[in-house]
Amino acid sequence: MSDDALNPGQPAPDVEAEAWPGGRLRLADLRGRWVALYFYPKDNTPGCTNEAKDFRDAAADFEALNAVILGVSRDSIASHQRFAEKHELPFQLLSDPDETLCQAFDVIRMKNMYGRQVRGIERSTFLIDLEGVVRHAWRKVRVKGHVAEVLEKLRELRG
Repeated sequence: MSDDALNPGQPAPDVEAEAWPGGRLRLADLRGRWVALYFYPKDNTPGCTNEAKDFRDAAADFEALNAVILGVSRDSIASHQRFAEKHELPFQLLSDPDETLCQAFDVIRMKNMYGRQVRGIERSTFLIDLEGVVRHAWRKVRVKGHVAEVLEKLRELRG
């Protein structure tokens, strides 16, 4: 994590990105709702699929807590559309091919893949409050049990 990493208590960057479905989305457009913003490496890979399905299965619980789920990766809108339709994801996926959102949230890392260094997204989730302030951040996320942990933290922060 770099020295300028986004930490709880800081305002979430007001970045705009292309979303599936729904066109362009700015984080500021969601003020008045909680946001579970999760970054994942790639559509249709095993860990990312399991994470998306876990968020999908908990979507009604998030909705009941006035929270929006947003998934972010560097994949194209077309890839997001196929991924979302295949797994019946009831939330928006943001396409970040130029890494604007990823860099704003400091989730790009050098990773080892098959013995070579590659730039990739570190699986991370940010819980953003009604005023657009980051209230909790998870980095180096392990998929199993993560969505339940995010829901628990959201319930705790809502009081």
